[in-house]
Amino acid sequence: MRIKSKQNKGLRMTRQRRVILAELQRSDCHPTAAQVYKAVRERIPRISLGTIYRNLDVLSKAGLIQKLELAGIEKRFDGTTENHYHVRCVSCGRVEDVSVNELPPVESTIQGMSDYEIVAYRLEYIGICPECRKRRGSSQRKKPLESGKEESSGTERIED
Repeated sequence: MRIKSKQNKGLRMTRQRRVILAELQRSDCHPTAAQVYKAVRERIPRISLGTIYRNLDVLSKAGLIQKLELAGIEKRFDGTTENHYHVRCVSCGRVEDVSVNELPPVESTIQGMSDYEIVAYRLEYIGICPECRKRRGSSQRKKPLESGKEESSGTERIED
């Protein structure tokens, strides 16, 4: 089986790639390579971690998955290839999709302000997930700072 996309000239879809792709498409937790490895080994016991890394890279370059290189965490992978947003917990590193229907047309604004042709974008929201807030013993939200940024727990420093 071959997959054709703009990024490749007919990627050969090996059994390993099909299983990796299926695992990512059914997952909503944006797994790391190690987590993909653990899940795929249930179906292909003799697969190596190196093979997982190589195939994740190939699938990402082919545009069949997204490689999430979010600030402060190890790479994660997403089976959803359409542009969408993520929220990341600064305590545990958990990443989830965020459904946002209305945002200002940033792409056209940026394109109008530079000579770049905008081909993609990433937007990451940063917060503390409900489980980490419970473990911390506080379900109260932090008060926004005057600059519009939320107070930090000290786990990550955000600079302008």
